[in-house]
Amino acid sequence: MTYSESHHLCGCCGISRRNFLSGCAGCVGAVGTLSQVIVPSSIAMETAVTGDQMTVRVIFMLFAPVQPLVTMDWPGYGFDFKPVMEQTMNALKNGCKGIHFVASMADGPSKVQEITEVDNATGNVDGYIVMQMNTWPGGIQDAVDSGKPVLYADFNYGGSGGFLRSTSGIVRAGNPNFAYMSSGRVVELVAAANCFPLAKTEGGLVAFAAGVKQVRLAAAAAVNENMECLEDKLDLLSIDELRKELKMQKMLELEHGWVDWIPEIRESLGIEIIRRPFSELHDLWLKADKDQAQEIADRWKQTAVAVVDVSDETLLNSAMMYLAMKQQLKMHDATAVTINCLGGFESILKGYPCLGFLELLNEGLIGACECDTVSTLTMMIITTLTKGRPGFISDPVMDVAAKQIIYAHCVAASKAFGPQGPASPFDIATHCIDRAGASVRVTLPVGYMTTSLQIRPDTKQVLFHQGKAVATSDDDKGCRTKLACVPVGDYEKLLTMGWAHWGWHRVTFYGDLKEQVYTIASAMGWDVIEEA
Repeated sequence: MTYSESHHLCGCCGISRRNFLSGCAGCVGAVGTLSQVIVPSSIAMETAVTGDQMTVRVIFMLFAPVQPLVTMDWPGYGFDFKPVMEQTMNALKNGCKGIHFVASMADGPSKVQEITEVDNATGNVDGYIVMQMNTWPGGIQDAVDSGKPVLYADFNYGGSGGFLRSTSGIVRAGNPNFAYMSSGRVVELVAAANCFPLAKTEGGLVAFAAGVKQVRLAAAAAVNENMECLEDKLDLLSIDELRKELKMQKMLELEHGWVDWIPEIRESLGIEIIRRPFSELHDLWLKADKDQAQEIADRWKQTAVAVVDVSDETLLNSAMMYLAMKQQLKMHDATAVTINCLGGFESILKGYPCLGFLELLNEGLIGACECDTVSTLTMMIITTLTKGRPGFISDPVMDVAAKQIIYAHCVAASKAFGPQGPASPFDIATHCIDRAGASVRVTLPVGYMTTSLQIRPDTKQVLFHQGKAVATSDDDKGCRTKLACVPVGDYEKLLTMGWAHWGWHRVTFYGDLKEQVYTIASAMGWDVIEEA
């Protein structure tokens, strides 16, 4: 069976159509001076008649005001959150009449629980804005459990992974007091915050959540992207050829993947997974030909548009890592390698693999981050199908204001159309999280259709969406390479559907591969889940 799922907040909210349109369409009445968002006045009028000032606590979810190295999280080591928090509070105070804002910081569930318990005891707080500043500090569920209206917001390229996964799960659970916003601009946050007084109207929490949804819909509707794409001819294997090729392929995992699906992958696709220790790769790195590595490092340095904060020694170490990975693939007759890179650095690895992954991907091989078996498998299948087109494994970010999904990671191929295709310009910079080593910022092509996937042989499912590539970004927050796409289909659905169950990573390929994805799924007996 092939199917699509749709999850829309407030689909059965119990508010009459007239009251919904008049009560939810204009939550941003007080924000007109902050943006060009069109703001009907109906909600500003409705909230004004309550006559009660509300107090909303803003909880900034982060490990520390200045990000320490030990957290290993977005937006990156040394990031100073204090100006962002100050600007956010000023925008809320200036843009929301009749609402009093107070601020707190929390680094996890226990701190959020402590805050909400005190607020419940004093009775002085009417609702919460939870800002996910880092990805991994939890606590949003504790705010939702307070029963008060909660607006959950992402600090793009900071909290995005935690935001998407938590939002997806909470929306599925159906908590009526939960609303959410993910925008690269503060104006949508302010607009959504102006919906808090709706919780005190007849519509209650449902009206509050519906109002925030209407803000999201209005922001996305204001984007009018021409979805016509540049021509992109595909050279593809047949399904029989694909299955034959995959049965001859092997994947190296260093040291242990996110999942343990070796039997399922071998049974369904014939791909063998071989787990190897970091020590084997390190030994090969020590034995790498330094003269050959120096030639590669010099080529990288000459080819890159810019080299930022990366030393010649670091480039040499990275080139030695590339040679070590090539030798390891050859030793095991493998075509793909995925490495728990940061875990390896904490152990014995010395050279970052990011530039080496770029080389492997440009050659039609697979170099994948974080020992993510699922994404690596997805890359192997589609790269083989397309005769060498690389996958871009990423941590996506959703920006409602631009109606975009932005795929971000510190590794990407510079030959997005395969080994024989044109090369895109790239910069060499430090890895985003620890500001060390060497990674790449590739200026990927725009104007083309892309296909994003995750393939799970254990459940026999393929997660699928598409988007037109419209922009790249050199924003210093989060991972280095960023490709912005306007999704095909339902943006609201993409914002909430698959993240809790499927995780944060997606793998993006250039090309309109929808027909091929469905053909592969049919041949394999898999279901396709369209997430947009």
